[in-house]
Amino acid sequence: MRSLLAPLLLLALLLPLSSPRAQVVSTANGRVEGTPVSDGVHAFKGIPYAKPPIGERRWRPPQPVESWSGVRSATRFGPRCMQTRPYGDMIFRSAGMSEDCLYLNVWTPADAPTGSLPVLVYFYGGGFIAGDGSEPRYDGASMAREDIVVVTLNYRLGVFGFMAHPALTAESPEQASGNYGLLDQAQALRWVQNNIAAFGGDPDRVTIGGESAGSMSVSGHLASPLSTGRFARAIGESGALLGALSPSSLADAEEKGSRFADQVGADSLAELRALSSSRLLEHAAKPTAPRFGVTVDGHFLSMPPSEVYAEKEQARVPLLVGWNSKESDYRAIIGNDPPTPTVYKSAVRDLYGDRADRALELYAANTWTEVLQAGTDLASDRFMGYPTWKWSDRHRRTGPPVYRYFYTHPRPPMKPGKGNNVPGLAGTNENAGRITPPRGAVHAAEIEYALGTLDTNDIYAWTPTDRTVSRYMKSYFANFIKTGDPNGEALPAWPMAGSDEQAMVMRLNATPEAVPARHPDRYQFLDAVASE
Repeated sequence: MRSLLAPLLLLALLLPLSSPRAQVVSTANGRVEGTPVSDGVHAFKGIPYAKPPIGERRWRPPQPVESWSGVRSATRFGPRCMQTRPYGDMIFRSAGMSEDCLYLNVWTPADAPTGSLPVLVYFYGGGFIAGDGSEPRYDGASMAREDIVVVTLNYRLGVFGFMAHPALTAESPEQASGNYGLLDQAQALRWVQNNIAAFGGDPDRVTIGGESAGSMSVSGHLASPLSTGRFARAIGESGALLGALSPSSLADAEEKGSRFADQVGADSLAELRALSSSRLLEHAAKPTAPRFGVTVDGHFLSMPPSEVYAEKEQARVPLLVGWNSKESDYRAIIGNDPPTPTVYKSAVRDLYGDRADRALELYAANTWTEVLQAGTDLASDRFMGYPTWKWSDRHRRTGPPVYRYFYTHPRPPMKPGKGNNVPGLAGTNENAGRITPPRGAVHAAEIEYALGTLDTNDIYAWTPTDRTVSRYMKSYFANFIKTGDPNGEALPAWPMAGSDEQAMVMRLNATPEAVPARHPDRYQFLDAVASE
């Protein structure tokens, strides 16, 4: 008996070492130890992908991470980047907040052979001022169960991630400043290329995706020479660096940075870098402080993205892209005034001047109810619909496959007592019950459905219909990540976007259906206005 037990004991000791997806993984900089999270999925959280951007590295491009010895624990999310809390629907699982925030997270099937699986790198939204790779709605376990390796990451935000300044430009070898958050993302993509095979991912099958600011980031990476060859497919949900969301010029961004330095009383970069992160954040949050965003810096973006796409010089990869039916609502057009046709028409005339008649033809409204819908459509298009349409249209013209969607499924009611302190979620007594605003899919509503993370969101009373929508949407997204084509068995056919005359869009809800694109004349009108 003892002679039989000894070989069995030895075999038991050796088996974990031969597993293709052990919990300890060797990266280019050292070993990391993750943890099982669910159903054969391992998570590796808080892996550094760059040196901490602190001290002299504040407002500089990210530097490669230093190697470590031994095994680094990767069981907790790293700190989120410096930010205020402008959006109440953000839930963080990160270990506090710090300038030392350049960490990423990996979810992978436990039994995946090395270097074989498709990869999704997902950039969070939040207007480039908030967000975190730890947010439950971006959790990668659900997609990992579809044999996809998922990566989320933190990137610098606000004044820390996007401030430009003449002195920063002067000290830069590329004569560029700003866009540090996008450079962080590019550094994370380098890390993925060098390391993802050890987690089971194929570096030649990387899809980059994101929503809102994350989607804008994706459109920027397609246009950036720094990201060439680091991804094979792209997903954009509600947002693009074109049209109304186009980046500012470096000169304009530098002027904002100079103004901010004056406001905080800093006469030099040394003084700016000497300020504590909390003090900088406090000043940047003041109503009088300039707002920092994406810049045509001459480095990450060598020219405006609209020109890159017009010249057909962007990365020609398959693109899955779309937006939601209620990205904004009528109050963004008329404010808090009663939604009468007279009020609406006056507001549209203020917006469009001598083009107002055409705008009122395209977004017609002659009753209160029509004002609610037309105003919501116009506000949604101005906010996210038109920029995302322009991205999809320009990319389609260069030849790569483009699959466009229009997401229409409204969220279910909130659970009792949930969401009352969440901006944009709490109920309102509109005009004492005289009118009912149109229902629709609000900005960011599709994230949990697409990534299969409904159960991470405890605010809403999810129904069987919601789970049906999620099954469809997650399947489409997973198929696209794997093959560059969302179509698959038991799914309604999703055709490519097609030409102007035959433009098709996938209406995503509980009964997905490919339909001719609606209202192309609206986007052509908004494009003409933006081009003036």
